[in-house]
Amino acid sequence: MGLKIAIVGAGFGGLSSAKVLTEFGHDVYVFEKESEVGGVWTASRRYPGLGTQNVRSTYALSDYPYPKGTPEWPSGEQVQSYMAGYTKKFGIDKKIQLNTTVDKAKQGSDGRWTLDITANGKSRTEDFDYLIVANGIFSDPFVPEFKGSDAFKAAGGKIMHTVDFHNLGDVKGKNVVVVGYGKSSCDVANACEGTAKSVTIVARHLIWKVPKKLKNVLNYKMLLLTRMGEALFPYIELKGTEAFLHGKGKKVSAGMLGSVQGVIEKQFKLEKLGLHPKTGLDTIVRSTVSLASDGIFKKIAQGKLTVERDTEIIKMEAGKVHLANGKVLDADYVICGTGFYQHVPFLEDKVMKAITDERGNFRLYRQLIPLDVKNLAFSGYNSSFFSQLNAEIGSVWIGAHIANAVKLPSRAEMLAHVDKRLAWMEWRTENKHARGTNIIPFSVHNIDELLQDLDAQIPVFTRFNQWLLPINPASYKNISKKVRSRIGAGK
Repeated sequence: MGLKIAIVGAGFGGLSSAKVLTEFGHDVYVFEKESEVGGVWTASRRYPGLGTQNVRSTYALSDYPYPKGTPEWPSGEQVQSYMAGYTKKFGIDKKIQLNTTVDKAKQGSDGRWTLDITANGKSRTEDFDYLIVANGIFSDPFVPEFKGSDAFKAAGGKIMHTVDFHNLGDVKGKNVVVVGYGKSSCDVANACEGTAKSVTIVARHLIWKVPKKLKNVLNYKMLLLTRMGEALFPYIELKGTEAFLHGKGKKVSAGMLGSVQGVIEKQFKLEKLGLHPKTGLDTIVRSTVSLASDGIFKKIAQGKLTVERDTEIIKMEAGKVHLANGKVLDADYVICGTGFYQHVPFLEDKVMKAITDERGNFRLYRQLIPLDVKNLAFSGYNSSFFSQLNAEIGSVWIGAHIANAVKLPSRAEMLAHVDKRLAWMEWRTENKHARGTNIIPFSVHNIDELLQDLDAQIPVFTRFNQWLLPINPASYKNISKKVRSRIGAGK
């Protein structure tokens, strides 16, 4: 008999969990605080210039391709439309309650969950057997506190996160300062150029930007969205070809990365523009890489955009911001692409303490389940280049786990596994792993580990092709059916 399962959030994690767990025979309820599905792609969070970092063919769910005519790099609106289409295609739109907030989730002594829910101004409580947290690791924007911000705002200045910036017309004729050098910051700055009076990016650290096409010919998906691209970076455990590439064949992997780095340096004229990160491309392993916004380096070269590197805002005053490098900038809008908090506001403190360490890192086995809280799982807490596919395969793993069909190591072994991975993630990313939830660039490794647990690996020939060709989500479309058939679950 299926369980009554609550899923909080209707982004890729929540939607794939809803579909997969329904297939496993469970009674699923999805609660979404926004007025539409989509997570980070909803209208309330879309900023001007928002588009995917992945090409369309790799940023899809396994059994639902994008509609014909969708561009190779879909816009935020197109991704949201795709996700809405997914819910209708598989009938999960009927399981989703929009404009609905889960205020508190309390677990009883029997392991079941009682949710305090608010919808359309009315509150109620409802009981569930199992809880899936799919609120997303990019749900709660972080905006720094700036000295003098009160005076800046009192004079009419605006301070906001990129996800709260929606109308390009608001900055017409204004001086815009964008804080950060990640994809969202550069997308916003790029979009504001031509409308705003001036646009300046203030970057505390520069990271590598990857062109959509190297030498304007080779799609970057052929290099970084393959197994070979992933293998160029040392994983926590090295086996087979990867052991060679980071052992006796280290010169080979270093040479390949060096060649790509050389192309990017020349293509974007990084040295001439003074925008070389002064690190090697291998620092992508620190989760610090993003797709270059269209034409942004050309605009910088033309003086239409300015980048103040290796500095930050130290104070504000009416109409101005002061930088650590001594410069003072005219500013009407300060738009921050400064990341997000990773937390679950509806879980009780005692539960949060049980699932996180003293630094706030989530201690989840396989990025999916806590060890000391039963009937609870996390979907989408394995952010990667293929976030949607990792969430989907993770949902299959959760379904099998609920059915007691995943053979787990001992509790001591799982604890050691979690501790080892968190320590490794902190070391390799210089603590930029989003509280243990960001697994870039090891997307396929994560999927492989889940499939190994499920005894459901994809064919060897397909795996071989993935070494040279971009990952095709359709290669995984039968995994859920295969697992359900083997364990006798669902339909």
